[in-house]
Amino acid sequence: MNAIPDPIANEVIKGNIGQQLLVNGKINAQQAEKILRLQKETGGRFGEAAIKLGFVTENDIQDVLAQQFEYAYLVAGQSAVDQKLVAAYSPFDSRVEALRSLRSQILLRWVEGGNKSVALASYDADNTCDILAANLAIVFSQLGEHTLLVDANLRNAVQHQLFAVENRKGLSDILVGRSGLEAVQRISEFRDLSILTAGTTAPNPQELLSRDVFSNIVAELAQAYDVVIYCTSALKDAADAQLVASRVKGTILVASRNQTPAKGLESAKLQLQSASATLLGCVLSQEE
Repeated sequence: MNAIPDPIANEVIKGNIGQQLLVNGKINAQQAEKILRLQKETGGRFGEAAIKLGFVTENDIQDVLAQQFEYAYLVAGQSAVDQKLVAAYSPFDSRVEALRSLRSQILLRWVEGGNKSVALASYDADNTCDILAANLAIVFSQLGEHTLLVDANLRNAVQHQLFAVENRKGLSDILVGRSGLEAVQRISEFRDLSILTAGTTAPNPQELLSRDVFSNIVAELAQAYDVVIYCTSALKDAADAQLVASRVKGTILVASRNQTPAKGLESAKLQLQSASATLLGCVLSQEE
């Protein structure tokens, strides 16, 4: 790359976006000069001029903005994290705005009161509930909260697949004493996100979640993290989610649009209430 003249370099550095585009190799010195000239002619922004000249894309600009504001998100094709996790790949998507709104409600109505743990439960939402839990964990971590996602769906675990991590040891292994909290894995792609996968498939998930050791784990994790999100198996299949909710307390009920029957939703609500869970609200979700 040719050396960029000092006056031009100074202007690019002042613009920050131009500097970062240079550092990232998205533009070269000659292109930076052309961009600056167009910017002066139009009175617009550096990024707008760069896009107009065809030197960068909108995604390139969004990536730079994310770096400047320490807001981690991924570019499709550059990570093994599942693209169903919209919060990881599309920070400006309307669905992510909805997730941020949900995050704010949880912070204001639950976390600000000194509570750390939240469970997501559904009647029949299948993977929709798991995906919502994963996306919610991502937006909490993007806020700078020390966040842990716990896959308490011991019957149909998917979090390790969504985040492309190993599932050799996890929650089930801790519950039977085969592992400790070293089973927690850091998700390097994000600012402050870790995951405790479901672990070894067990024939008796309900019995495992009934053990006192699970209550101890919930308490210990609440001390170690700012926010702990638990995803659970469907309530129509077993009482696992009730057991998780009874220990975590704060619970969000997830319903699938055009899928969850009204009677099923009412049944799920009663089941959670019978477990002495605090129902924080209901989210109507639609997986795309």
